[in-house]
Amino acid sequence: MKQTQTIKGRETVSIAGAGIRESQSEETKIYFRRLKKRLLLSMAAAFFVPLVILSVYFHVQFNLTLKNSSKLQLVSLAESLTNTIDLFLQERVVNIFNLFHGSQFNLNPSQLQMNGYLQNLIETSSAFIDVGFLDKNGNQIGYAGPFPFLQGQNYSNEIWFTALRNQSENYYVSDIYMGFRNKPHFTIAVKQRVDNEMYVMRATLDPDKFYLFLRTIGRGKGVDAALTNEKGEYQVVDPGQGAPLEQSHFIPPVSSGSGVTELQSNDHTKLVACAWLREVPWVLSIRQPLNIAYAGMYKARRIIIIATIMVIVGIFSFILFSTRRLLNRAEANEEARKNLKSQLFHAAKLVGVGELAAGIAHEINNPLAIISSQCGVIRDMFDPEVGGDAHMKPDTPGNIVRELGIVDEAVNRARDITRKLLKSARKSKPRLLKCNVNQILDEVVDGLMEKEFQVENIDLVREYDPNCPDIISDPDQIYQVFQNLINNAGDAIESSGKVTLTTRVTDGKVQVIVSDTGKGMPYEVMGKIFHPFFTTKEVGKGTGLGLGISLSIVEAMGGTIDVQSMPEAGSSFIVSLPINYKEV
Repeated sequence: MKQTQTIKGRETVSIAGAGIRESQSEETKIYFRRLKKRLLLSMAAAFFVPLVILSVYFHVQFNLTLKNSSKLQLVSLAESLTNTIDLFLQERVVNIFNLFHGSQFNLNPSQLQMNGYLQNLIETSSAFIDVGFLDKNGNQIGYAGPFPFLQGQNYSNEIWFTALRNQSENYYVSDIYMGFRNKPHFTIAVKQRVDNEMYVMRATLDPDKFYLFLRTIGRGKGVDAALTNEKGEYQVVDPGQGAPLEQSHFIPPVSSGSGVTELQSNDHTKLVACAWLREVPWVLSIRQPLNIAYAGMYKARRIIIIATIMVIVGIFSFILFSTRRLLNRAEANEEARKNLKSQLFHAAKLVGVGELAAGIAHEINNPLAIISSQCGVIRDMFDPEVGGDAHMKPDTPGNIVRELGIVDEAVNRARDITRKLLKSARKSKPRLLKCNVNQILDEVVDGLMEKEFQVENIDLVREYDPNCPDIISDPDQIYQVFQNLINNAGDAIESSGKVTLTTRVTDGKVQVIVSDTGKGMPYEVMGKIFHPFFTTKEVGKGTGLGLGISLSIVEAMGGTIDVQSMPEAGSSFIVSLPINYKEV
């Protein structure tokens, strides 16, 4: 099975020569600035998004909890006040009942006795206004209070009297009503059977005094309290909020128990808690502005927001500091790495020159020997001692031109060899130009390398795509890549074989494939071939820098190198280069 090791391209900046270190440094700074932005955005997404989501969630939950706590607190206050009011009314009922059981009670009380009854009631509560004693027909047979015209009045058609007479309970607390006195008041009446006849003792209470009692027991900043009946009519209310018997803007949502809601009134929102009394069908509603009711929530929310902002600023500062510190170190390491890579790149060229020196010297000696030989031939053509008589022969100029042509050919061959030698050894500036990989491959193999392959019985096969487009690249550096790969392909063939150079276009990239029929590589070797100084060649025949430098050059041009190899079956190096590469 074929083993394949693929080396993928990675983002990097272009490798610059020593002569353009300033440009390289600026490119590195631009790269790290972009990297810094990406890191900050990534870390912000990783840290802040979950933190913000959790903060919003807990903030909402905390607000709901505090709101519920404020509502429960207001409801608790309403329930506490209703208990107090119920107790107050029960005490007033007991006070009136006690009049039936006093030592001075009789069915025909005198005015003095009635005045005494009223005095006893006022001593228990200043809310009492007057007191009256009624027979079973509703006639008031005894009265004490500020309205003497009520003496002898018949209350049989009054709602409170009818309700008390017909119900099983022996007491009744009426709603606020105007009555005979044409003034808001409410009545507490109790009935008692004496000698099997029903008698009623009733007393009226002042709503204003009852309101003062309500204000006294009320607790809470900004709290307003009011009592309304089932019809929503005020019974006891703050004068600034309304008047008794007026219709309330708030209708209780329940007919029993307690509850809380928010009420919009006069462009202000208030929290309203209500609770129903047990002794009388009245509902107590207490109101508190939201800014007071939720004051604790608002304060806690401000603290949470400030704490969250401080945490976010702290985390962001730490991320920014750590990122800058990390990138500064990475930038310094990148500069050192690039300098080292540039030095290794140049050193690899020089080492390659040293390895080729013997063969180049041999190749240069061949044209020099031809030049020397042809110069001797021309010289002999003019030397009479060796039989030369050029000036006497008519075909001499043609012979001389032919011999000089051989000399020119040898000179051109020597010049071509030295030019290619200088191209391999010279440390040139990177330059992005339009170039054709077919032409660069021909420049690499034409001449010296092709003759070496012929001597070593290696066939060189060129399978070029004639429609291969030009690419944007550094021709000198790409030249070195192809030279390294082709040299390695030739070295991998021990006796005879074939090196195939293939070019093609696929997926918007130009691919150059250098294949050989050499000994191939096992999988464990394939994973190391691009490591610096790793080589499978004999000592003195390789440095292990060629493939590492080649990979760096190709990656700097936005490309990749893929390797396919199988032991005893040869190897293929696939170089993929983008057609429209733009330097970063």
